[in-house]
Amino acid sequence: MKPALSLAASLLLFCGHAIADCLTRGTGDLGIVIERAAGSLQIVDTTAHQSLFRVEGLGDLSHASAVYSRDERYAFIFGRDGGLTKVDILCGKIVNRVIQGGNSIGGAISQNGSLIAVSNYEPGGVKIFSTQDLSLVADIPATEVTDREGKRKGSKTVGLVDAPGQRFAVTLYDSSEAWIIDMKNPAEPKIQRHTKIGALPYDALVTPDGRYYISGLFGQDGLSLLDLWHPEKPPRLILEGYGRGEQKLPVYKMPHLEGWAVAGNSAFLPAVGHHEVLVVRQGDWVETDRIKVHGQPVFVMARPDGRQVWVNFAFPDNDTIQVIDTETLTIIKTLKTGKGALHMEFSPRGEEVWISVRDKDEVQVYDTDRLELTHRLQVDKPSGIFFTARAHKTGL
Repeated sequence: MKPALSLAASLLLFCGHAIADCLTRGTGDLGIVIERAAGSLQIVDTTAHQSLFRVEGLGDLSHASAVYSRDERYAFIFGRDGGLTKVDILCGKIVNRVIQGGNSIGGAISQNGSLIAVSNYEPGGVKIFSTQDLSLVADIPATEVTDREGKRKGSKTVGLVDAPGQRFAVTLYDSSEAWIIDMKNPAEPKIQRHTKIGALPYDALVTPDGRYYISGLFGQDGLSLLDLWHPEKPPRLILEGYGRGEQKLPVYKMPHLEGWAVAGNSAFLPAVGHHEVLVVRQGDWVETDRIKVHGQPVFVMARPDGRQVWVNFAFPDNDTIQVIDTETLTIIKTLKTGKGALHMEFSPRGEEVWISVRDKDEVQVYDTDRLELTHRLQVDKPSGIFFTARAHKTGL
């Protein structure tokens, strides 16, 4: 009997499962896929191309995003309903969940992995929590503004990212500000406020090296650039020909700035209101080229080696993905995925890209060398895809 029990236990461990139904394995090839309509997510194995767990009860995930703990075991999910949820991806269960605001638009994890910051539309401001138990560490109210009805309210906060030096950067939509929040001493946050950065900044990103914080402007052409190496200097306007002011087409969906691609010395970004991808030289931030594409780009994402850029599109062209060669600046492949191609995520070294196709209730996996579909996973109305490799990248 004892040998039989020993063999059974060994088989369980060999399969990656502990007796308590938690996995006993590394996390480097795991990830999550958001099921936006169901308020759930699937935990996936990117090597085996299969789902391991389905986790329910995460609230409104219509604009959900996620970050990971440094050990890659825990995913922190930011829900549109203000929910912040900590999920154990090795056990497939919710560890903790708090409703921290009325309408949340995303968040970030600190450089040392100890803090989670969340930006809010309602009531505005930024709240910062401990990653251990989601206890509140800091509540930073937004600048107050007067709304159309004459009432005072806190400005919406958007574009929240982590930055080197245990800092966060965030943009304030209604008050046209960019803040740097220094959390080296969690008991005493230090906030550097830059005002009048441009009209209605709607989203932002930090470059992969953590140096530049760039905000898109909804109310005027151009982008606002803040140098985090020299935060004492005010932001400056770059790419003044970029934005809503000159659009020739209706804007069906504002592009996600965090979907910008950086390859070599160039940045590739979606042109607002145009069927184009812009090529911009880093350093002086001058536009050097434009690439005609199938529709209005939403995400423009570089393969990790920078050799390719993959682009998806807003409605009504969201059944198409195009692949750009970053050396020749030409489109080398047009893929038809089906309606609702919402999000893309590359495997850590870029041999595959996973694409959520909402209207087909599936995630499609493509070989990025052969540019061919290799796998399909059934997922209920998938949107965001987030792999654990994000745990070790700035601004994701």
